[in-house]
Amino acid sequence: MNENTSYTSSQWQTLILLSVAELLGMTLWFSTAAMLPALELEWSLNQSSATWLTLAVQLGFVLGTLLSAIFNLPDILNTRRFLVISVLLGALFNLVLALFASNAQIAIALRFLTGMCLAGVYPPAMKIMATWFRYGRGLAIGVLIGALTLGKAFPYLINAIGFNNWRHNSLLVSLCAVVAAIIVFFFVKDGPYTLPTAKFDLKQIKKIIANRGVRLANLGYLGHMWELYAMWTWLPVMLRASFKGQESGAILAEVGSFLVIGAGVLGCIFAGLLADRLGRTLITSLAMIISGTCALTIGLLYQANPLILLILAIIWGASVVADSAQFSTCVTELGEAQYIGTALTLQTCLGFLLTMVSIKLIPFLVDLVGWNYAFISLAPGPILGTLAMLYLRSTPEAVKIAQGKK
Repeated sequence: MNENTSYTSSQWQTLILLSVAELLGMTLWFSTAAMLPALELEWSLNQSSATWLTLAVQLGFVLGTLLSAIFNLPDILNTRRFLVISVLLGALFNLVLALFASNAQIAIALRFLTGMCLAGVYPPAMKIMATWFRYGRGLAIGVLIGALTLGKAFPYLINAIGFNNWRHNSLLVSLCAVVAAIIVFFFVKDGPYTLPTAKFDLKQIKKIIANRGVRLANLGYLGHMWELYAMWTWLPVMLRASFKGQESGAILAEVGSFLVIGAGVLGCIFAGLLADRLGRTLITSLAMIISGTCALTIGLLYQANPLILLILAIIWGASVVADSAQFSTCVTELGEAQYIGTALTLQTCLGFLLTMVSIKLIPFLVDLVGWNYAFISLAPGPILGTLAMLYLRSTPEAVKIAQGKK
């Protein structure tokens, strides 16, 4: 194979199988958030409890990624086995929630544990993909993140067209995660660019932070993350409020939420294609400019024409995550090869820690200024992220990105 022009059948097979596994495994993320209307009725949830059902996943993921990064787990353990065990444990905790949870307190604890498990699903999958691709890595990881995005949107579709009982829908999510583990265990192999298992090195965190290229890519990622999960978490709630009282408004809000989050699949794939050819810093900057503009304007369409609101929301959904894979790809290109898993895990840890602030901020602003203006608070993230990536573009380290295309 000439790796500058084509992919092998093994690469295509891994790309498809690992992406399908990631889609199925990450359905665990928003499984409770998608079913929140039913939980609010059954458990008489207040706004604080409803918020913590989502934040608990983020908090668990942050702790899981922090421990994973500190102890270099994705690099000193077999990455595929680490992923399989993590997704199975996540499925188990979600299963317990579906069968036995009777109040918000129990559900929040189980969601926290599920989030910890997902720390072993997301970053390790990116590392596995990087072992299969050098050329075209932006597209490969872009497809993976696109699949992850669709997986996070999938519970909204299940909630819209599945069972009337939320527990049955949650059981379906656990089944999806089990299938993901089966795919990775039996059908996904380590790639040709796999390095020997690394030794535990507590100083890796310090080395990663000291790497200017990785540091700037992480700053771009932090700007992106300030916006992403707050948008993913609260836009479906905004759509439900906007469509309330309209004929078929409830179903439209659920299907619309799936389309908005799911639109990120196309954004990730196209951004990956363009980034490999035109440059990662350029494409990430363009994506953040578009998504930041959407954050500034989406509130103006609250309770306006549903079709126009959905169109803008879908554009936001496509652009808000389009850059995500490229920040991670930059880290794989700029960081120390043997500790890519640790670097990716640290990046996601910092990003998801930041999301807890922006997720908590939105409902506070909704109470203060309403849906018309709350999402404006997310725009500073992509603005600062764009500045970080444009600065990275000007540094000598940028020649390592996308075969010199920056």
